[in-house]
Amino acid sequence: MRVAFNAIALCVLLAGCSSSPPASSPSGERPQELSSGAASTEGETMLEVRNAPRATVQPESLEIHGDVRIDDYYWLKDRGNPEVIAYLEAENAYAQATLAHTETLQEKLFEEIVGRIKKDDSTVPYRFGSYEYYERYEEGLEYPIYVRRRSSRDSAEEVLIDANELAVGHDYLQVRGVKVSSGQTLLAYATDTVGRRMYTLRFRDLETGEELADTIPNITGNHVWANDNKTLFYTQQDPETLRWSRIFRHVVGSDPATDVLVYEETDEEFSTFVTKTKSQRFIFIASEQTLSSEYRFLDANRPEDDFRVFLPREARHEYSLDHLDETFYIRTNWKAKNFRLMAAPIRSTGKEQWSEVIAHRNDVFLGETEIFRDFLVVSERRSGLVQMRVIPWDGSGEHYLDFGEPAYDATFGDNKNVDTTVLRYEYTSLTTPDSVFDYDMATRKKTLLKEEEVLGGFDKSDYVTERLWAKARDGVDVPISIVYRRGFMKDGTAPLLLYGYGSYGYAIDASFNVDRLALLDRGFAFAIAHIRGGQELGREWYESGKLFAKMNTFNDFIDCGRYLVAEEYAAGDRLFAMGGSAGGLLMGAVVNLAPDLFAGIVSRVPFVDVVTTMLDSDIPLTTSEYDEWGDPNEEPSYRYMLSYSPYDRLEKKAYPSMLVTAGFHDSQVQYWEPAKYVAKLRTLKTDDNPLVLRTNLDAGHSGASGRFERYRETAVAYAFMLDLAGIEE
Repeated sequence: MRVAFNAIALCVLLAGCSSSPPASSPSGERPQELSSGAASTEGETMLEVRNAPRATVQPESLEIHGDVRIDDYYWLKDRGNPEVIAYLEAENAYAQATLAHTETLQEKLFEEIVGRIKKDDSTVPYRFGSYEYYERYEEGLEYPIYVRRRSSRDSAEEVLIDANELAVGHDYLQVRGVKVSSGQTLLAYATDTVGRRMYTLRFRDLETGEELADTIPNITGNHVWANDNKTLFYTQQDPETLRWSRIFRHVVGSDPATDVLVYEETDEEFSTFVTKTKSQRFIFIASEQTLSSEYRFLDANRPEDDFRVFLPREARHEYSLDHLDETFYIRTNWKAKNFRLMAAPIRSTGKEQWSEVIAHRNDVFLGETEIFRDFLVVSERRSGLVQMRVIPWDGSGEHYLDFGEPAYDATFGDNKNVDTTVLRYEYTSLTTPDSVFDYDMATRKKTLLKEEEVLGGFDKSDYVTERLWAKARDGVDVPISIVYRRGFMKDGTAPLLLYGYGSYGYAIDASFNVDRLALLDRGFAFAIAHIRGGQELGREWYESGKLFAKMNTFNDFIDCGRYLVAEEYAAGDRLFAMGGSAGGLLMGAVVNLAPDLFAGIVSRVPFVDVVTTMLDSDIPLTTSEYDEWGDPNEEPSYRYMLSYSPYDRLEKKAYPSMLVTAGFHDSQVQYWEPAKYVAKLRTLKTDDNPLVLRTNLDAGHSGASGRFERYRETAVAYAFMLDLAGIEE
């Protein structure tokens, strides 16, 4: 999924299909050859530098369905070409020169942001077996230390792994899948030191502290232990497409070359992964694509047995499983667009054996479940907001948790034990830092275990959240969550940053972000447009913003922006927009459709070359996303996608100021999409507004990996917008 930064994925749709562009650049002019020079700007303003880099034009003819497109920058896909690196480095140098006058502000923002973060901190421990597990951070270090201790509070701490030690000698580090075995004597963990999301699986003996010889490269980082304290199932991706396609069984101490392939997903539209029930009794292999799923199950006590199919895959049937005692619980959209919950005996799983636990409702979307011995807890969405519903199995005292704010996000936390009356959940809002609660479902007592400490004199009462509804052009009401500092004047003079995503049914909820305070304290308002293509208002909200309805996503975002200006939350010339990955596609569509609406755009790792990417089945994520965007090998889908593809719809006109980012090792949106987009836009834009491309040559989709270093990229984006808004401090 092309997702990033809590938000992402988007497609764009521009009315009508165009003819193919000419062999020369669409402006009719041949740009100069690649130049790395960048002239200095005069004064303390940002203007488009005259000799911005120009990528060499090498026309490539792309033909399908009788339509010919000429791509002048197709050659930028060649990752190993020194000229490609030279171009990206030239753009980085140009970006640095263009933004040079904001460097003092960038550094000030960075220090301010990290200055609000507690340096020596730890997560709330969760109990698994006889230990409590948590992560802690030490001052001066970028990465977490994974630790545990016996459940008694006076027990000594044991370090499982120190990610800071693993990061030595690397510019990037991501740790995934830190999991202890059933006997809690072995540790499995996976590391990526490139950013391509291809991990190396390693093992450690927790009794001796010894790093074991078993090393398995080029895996996904998705793995689970069986109950024999020695067998691990792990997922391997295709080396080219990176599609998660094969599940292996490994026995600790054996040669990984002898690992047994237990399942291979051969359908290119499906990906597979492995997971384990909270009850610890079953291991599942799930195969999923956008509109269909299939599960296999295995007794975790018998890892050498064959997996059995729970229910064969069916078109447009999505389901997922959980377990308690002798029953499987099935969250399913079978005859239930917004999903319902069913139950089936573990020995007979066909639909004819299913019984209904929670019925389908047209106005409520059923999300995740947490199953306990005496309680069932379900996450639901009503009117765009998350609710948690507590249902005792004995039928008495059903109730909802009260979160008490107009816009927020609430998710299940670490609930490892079925034999408890305590639900752990996490809560946050635009004004409330990330918080962890324990809720006793029997007594209804709520206990705050931790609220993220924000340094620098932060007081949540200094900020105000509202829930607004904007009328889209087709009459649909679109929710907006907005936050600003108390005293904010709704007089049409303030700057405002509007964030959006709108794809994959991924809901962007109103959560806290410590770096956002740097904008709010300087007079900005921040708003999230909960546009169609997400799933905030149920399944229909998602389906009305995908495939041949994708234009609704872009129109909703534009209409939300216009609403905020009309209601005087934002000045007409100080409205900014941000989106990443598929949300970067949203940004590309919006500037083509309404280039005069926004003063500036921050487009992070944007998915902007939609048609070319979706025609290339060798690129990661392509075949598995046909049900999201369409299959351009089919002419109707091709024509529709072409009508909104940001790269293909660029034209000669004025565009707003834009900061575009890329990750050279990005496995979700390949670096060449933003690179090609900026190269082409430079030949077309008729304005003097800044257009800069910053490529992180050492990272992937999510940018820098360190706890604090990642905020340097945030500081650049904020300085870019503050400068355009005329705010110097």
